[in-house]
Amino acid sequence: MKGEQPDLASNPRPLSRFVKHLIFAVASLLMAFPFYWMVTSALKTNDEIWRSPPTLWPEVPLWSNFADAWAAAPFWKYMSNSIYVAFAIVLIQIFNSGMMAYALAHMKFRLKGALSALVLLGYMVPSTAVYLPGYLVLSKLQLLDTYTGLIISNCVSVFSIFLIRQAFLQVPHELVEAGQIDGASHMRILWTIIAPIARSSFAVLALITFIDQYNNYFWPMLITKSPEMMLVSAGLRSFFVEGGAYGLKWPLIMAASAFTIAPLLIVFVFTQKTIMQSVNMTAGSQKG
Repeated sequence: MKGEQPDLASNPRPLSRFVKHLIFAVASLLMAFPFYWMVTSALKTNDEIWRSPPTLWPEVPLWSNFADAWAAAPFWKYMSNSIYVAFAIVLIQIFNSGMMAYALAHMKFRLKGALSALVLLGYMVPSTAVYLPGYLVLSKLQLLDTYTGLIISNCVSVFSIFLIRQAFLQVPHELVEAGQIDGASHMRILWTIIAPIARSSFAVLALITFIDQYNNYFWPMLITKSPEMMLVSAGLRSFFVEGGAYGLKWPLIMAASAFTIAPLLIVFVFTQKTIMQSVNMTAGSQKG
């Protein structure tokens, strides 16, 4: 209509929009450059990697470096171990954190505030502080150097509980009361009403947990000794050290590093849409 003022908030100036997109593009390139350098270094010779000034692309790409690196060590075993352990931990943490978060967000019981404070207190305890007691417990249970020990020792996460609890707090309590009126149990309310609403937060939890456990190094190295139990991080270190790779096999090291992160990229591709929905929901709730 005539006389209406343009909405500057919904239609930002072209120059400011261009500057914003330019900043995001530069930041994206800076974040992606280490991955590009890793892949291109895997295609070079050792001399090309150490050449000064460095080249952004090899003179003759050596795609065979990936096959040589794959054959040089049992990386398929390392990756399978990491994927299996990480996937099992993700499933267990989703189940545990969902039940715990539901209790803290939508159930009423004595000492609920004290339990919530205890969870927050546990979040401030560094993980390295529980390595020794955790090792002793697994030793008493005879679970050292086993997949069961690796999984059980990571099946509960304070971060996971806190993350899902914050998501459940955004779900109206009236939905829980409506389910109770219809005679639904707490487990049914949790997994058929609350969890689908917070599925984006569960996707974020799954991605963060999978990446963390797939890249986990110190704790698995502490409680496992068998070579067939090695995870990816330990396998890469073994290939780097025991294979005489100090300064000798950098193209193969870069190639191994490149294909071992492939599962993480696949998981991110399948969860990025849900993660963006979670970001948009969080931004919308903050505006509201």
